[in-house]
Amino acid sequence: MWFDPFRDWLLSFGAAGAALWIVLKILAIAMPVIIAVAFYVLWERKLIGWMHARRGPMYVGMGILQTFADVFKLLFKEVVQPTAASPFLYRLAPLIVLVPSFAAWAVVPFDAQVVLSNANAGLLYLLAMTSLGVYGIILAGWASNSKYAFIGAMRAASQMVSYEIAMGFALVGVMVASGSLNLSMIVMAQAGNAGLFEWFWLPLLPLFIIFFVSGVAETNRAPFDVVEGESEIVAGHMVEYSGASFALFFLAEYANMILVSFLVSIFFVGGWLSPFQGLGIPLLSVDGWWWLLAKVFFFASAYIWFRATFPRYRYDQIMRLGWKVFIPLSIAWIVVVSLMAYHDVFLPGQ
Repeated sequence: MWFDPFRDWLLSFGAAGAALWIVLKILAIAMPVIIAVAFYVLWERKLIGWMHARRGPMYVGMGILQTFADVFKLLFKEVVQPTAASPFLYRLAPLIVLVPSFAAWAVVPFDAQVVLSNANAGLLYLLAMTSLGVYGIILAGWASNSKYAFIGAMRAASQMVSYEIAMGFALVGVMVASGSLNLSMIVMAQAGNAGLFEWFWLPLLPLFIIFFVSGVAETNRAPFDVVEGESEIVAGHMVEYSGASFALFFLAEYANMILVSFLVSIFFVGGWLSPFQGLGIPLLSVDGWWWLLAKVFFFASAYIWFRATFPRYRYDQIMRLGWKVFIPLSIAWIVVVSLMAYHDVFLPGQ
């Protein structure tokens, strides 16, 4: 890679150089994610505006700087803490939500050689990190000492735990299909001359749908946004937060949405692999990070599409979908995938 000489120069300084190199790699991932969140919010406002036959943001820097203006407004606003709140846990909760959402990016590969940690158990690490955020939400609801916040936190806990099971079963199917827990190896298991027809979305179609829809529910986005039901409990677990504390919740939510879009692209639609593999078409048949970003952009836009299209589900409908539909279907399809892997059908990774 082009940065190899710089890396070798830093590593020549021993432990200090190695630590600095790790910090630089972390910043190289964290800073683009934060910037991506800002532009994602802008894209959400613009796309929903077009879907609603209106223009969306257009005044602050022709609309481009609107998100950044909102960020600065939140950072400089006063943080108002409820009198009856538990001070330490009240301030700790946003960090518990934010840190796992950024830590999960450590094992996400952006290209064949571009990944912070190419861990062999990367899939298990992802499951662990994405499961920790619910603790911060529960703490936020409890520490705020507000009935609305506590109801939102309880809704979030049951909803996220329910759909976490379905997401986990969907990833078991990916593991069986690829024969690996390493995210880079999962992408390479989808490589082949048939291009997009060798990606896992085809043999794992029910698990593909379950994982993506569960990801929408896991991030508490419409139509599964009863956690933050504005018409019922104002803002759920975040109702008593303001200023920078609210901004941390906001940042974690959108970072998780982008993360789910990356994971769907990596696990089911070939990651950085070109859909035109084997056709010999110049430029189009070349694999690269641009294909991954194009797929992520599509799935991230689907989040916005869902919000602008579907009404909010009732809470009992959300629970029924998770427990009575997704979990049994994912378990049944794991059996089907196991039989397919045994007979080497549609699974080039075996």
